[in-house]
Amino acid sequence: MPEDAPSCADVGRPPRPPFAPPAAETLEKAAAMLRAAGDPARLRLLLRLAEGERCVGELVAAEGAKLATVSARLQQLHAARLVVRRRDARHIHYALADGHVARLLRDIVDHAAEESLSARQAEGERP
Repeated sequence: MPEDAPSCADVGRPPRPPFAPPAAETLEKAAAMLRAAGDPARLRLLLRLAEGERCVGELVAAEGAKLATVSARLQQLHAARLVVRRRDARHIHYALADGHVARLLRDIVDHAAEESLSARQAEGERP
């Protein structure tokens, strides 16, 4: 593009402030959280925990999986700071880490459930 040609950002819109990305460490932590939640089985566990705290035994029964499998998934979610745990005698209970995680889950599932814009456009609908 010639130097004197306007960029798309110059056409009819006010200037934008410069982009200031989060610190590299913050981006790495966020990416690790997304990777941990990116497995369908771990995502399902997170959605169960969005309904409230559960002990490991409840999660094992609900998932129909082995204790070791569910425990390993929960450990990954805990390491990524998506869930917290507490011990009550011989039982370990898990819950979502905070409201940010609950909102993220709700938003990503809602977004995934929406009909995609490209599918509507392919059918001739206007956005």
